[in-house]
Parts: sequence; C-alpha cells; structure tokens
Amino acid sequence: MNKKIAIIGTVGLPSKYGGFETLAEYLTKHLGMDFDMTVYCSSKSYDKKLDYYNNAKMEYINLNANGVQSIPYDIISIFKALKYADTLLILGVSGCIVLPLVKMISNKKIIVNIDGLEWKRAKWNKYAKWFLKFSEKLAVNNADVVITDNKVIQEYVKSEYNKKSELIAYGADHVENIDMENEIIKKYNFLKELYAFTVCRIEPENNIHMIVEAISLQTKFPLVMIGNWNSSDYGKELRNKYKNFNHIHLLDPIYDQKILNQIRSNCYIYLHGHSAGGTNPSLVEAMALGLSVIAYNVNYNKETTNNKANYFSNAEELKSLLDNISSQDLLEIGKNMHNVANNRYTWKKISTQYSLLL
Repeated sequence: MNKKIAIIGTVGLPSKYGGFETLAEYLTKHLGMDFDMTVYCSSKSYDKKLDYYNNAKMEYINLNANGVQSIPYDIISIFKALKYADTLLILGVSGCIVLPLVKMISNKKIIVNIDGLEWKRAKWNKYAKWFLKFSEKLAVNNADVVITDNKVIQEYVKSEYNKKSELIAYGADHVENIDMENEIIKKYNFLKELYAFTVCRIEPENNIHMIVEAISLQTKFPLVMIGNWNSSDYGKELRNKYKNFNHIHLLDPIYDQKILNQIRSNCYIYLHGHSAGGTNPSLVEAMALGLSVIAYNVNYNKETTNNKANYFSNAEELKSLLDNISSQDLLEIGKNMHNVANNRYTWKKISTQYSLLL
C-alpha cells in the first residue's frame, strides 16, 4: 500500500498562484502514482472544486490560504491530516504554532519546508514578525525533517537552531520561451524595443523603488514591470511618481500565463530586486529561460545564481551597470543562468529528492 502524504500550506491545485502551489503541482505530477497524496486547498480561491488532480485527492478548507487566515487554514489542515496521513508535508510556518501539541498526541512524521525568513519581510508589523519568528522556531524544533531551499537558509537554520536541514531547491523547467505574437506587440507597442523586465509583488523588500529610480536615471533601456501596484500605498505612490516617464511602463498583473510568458521570455535584461526569502521561484524561472539576470546583491540571490549573474546594491550601481553592460556580457550571463538552472532547478531532480525523503 502506498504511503499516505498530506500536502499542507498551499492555496491549492491546479496551481495559479505562487511558488508553493507550483511545487505541489509538480510533486503530485511526478509522485502522484508512488504515494497516496492529499492536497489541502482554499475553497475561497476555487469556484470549481475537483475531487482529484494529478492523481492526488483535493480537500477544501473554507478559509483564505494567505494573510491572517493562513494560520487557522494551516492548523485545520494539520488536524484533518492527522486522522489518516503517515507524513505531513507542511509548506511554510504559519500553522506550525500547533506542532508541539501535534507531537504530544501523534507520532505522524512531520516535514516542514520553512521557505524564506518570512518574519524579516518589511510588510509585517512587529507583532506579526514576532509571531512568524516564533512559528519558525516551533517548526524547526518540532519537525522530524526541515527542508530549506537555499544554502544560505540552511546555514541560518544550523547557526540559529543548531539543526541540520535537507537542502531541496525549486524546479523551473516548466517555463518556456515563446515568440512574441503580433497582437501582443500591437497592444504593448513598447515591446518592439530591447527592454528590461520585472514581474513580482510590489513590496519594499523587492526593492521596486530602487529599480524604478535606476531606470529613470538612464534612457538606454526602457523598463516593463508587472505587479500589483494598487494593493498598497507603496505601489500607488511609486506608480504616481513615475507616471510621466515615457520609458517606464508599470503594468497591472497579467493573469494570462501565455501573454506573461511572451513578455518575460523576450526581455533583454531580467531585473530581480528580491532581498528576502531563499530561492525565489521568479528568479529560477528567469534562469531556466536563459535570461540575462541582474539581481539585488544579497547572499540568497548570489547562491541561487551560483555567483554568475550581475548584482546591484543601490540605484546608482544599477544605473552604472545598465550604462556600461555590453550585449556580449548579457549573452554570457544568459548562457550561465541557463546552465545553472539545468544543473540545479529541474522538477525531475526536485521530485526525486522529495521522493527519497518521503
């Protein structure tokens, strides 16, 4: 009989949100026949409820999977899973506050992928930061196995909690290079030029202000940036500040993956400003596409790119890079990114690591 595995902490499947959802998508795709898998999903995010997907059972919880509701969402999922699962694979630390109790009442195996250092994110107030740090501590100290997706996070877990963790990154070979269709160029005629590109959540720790400021100081490369500008004062103020720059195009989210992939895979430079987290999905996806990455100079990003991208620490450095970088340099970076992604970030490799662990 196949081992029963519960996957907890995602919005659900089919994947249409973020990194953990894509991880669940490919784990069920590659391992759905080898294990009896159940994925917990938010019924708030899916109009159409599926019984099964990728050979995995879908179980719905009537709460949002993100924000404050993520805590009860994960906790309810954990207690439901305890009734039948042999192993709980928990993605993120939101609900891990209950793990000491779980270990008292159950001998089920607990694996926690702690993701990045969520408590460091600027968007949280001091109480949320305290809670997330406390949850992280309980997750690391009570899990049978901790998964970290980046060597820098692995070293942090060892130094902070004196605990070894399994290093398993994130796959990216699901993305594909797509030729730009004429109707897309007609709709966004600025895509005819060579352009720098970014897609991400519009949050301070993604250093959006730094990227847009650097672009505003030069005219060699226009910027196309896609994100949720209207979700925060930070986003609204930035958009308003740069609305009159002809070479800065700040677009609302594009949910059609085909259109998004065309814009992303045809960019000349990929700018990655993330300063928090471990292995960012958007970065490894850009690498898998062979894009020329210029990333924020933080140890996570340098580790992910194997020190083979270009890096900036402030707007002036980024401007200087853009002013001086040659097409030959960019070609070389793109090749290096593709090679690193092929060696490290394929779903077959990632799924095999999870399979051996499970």
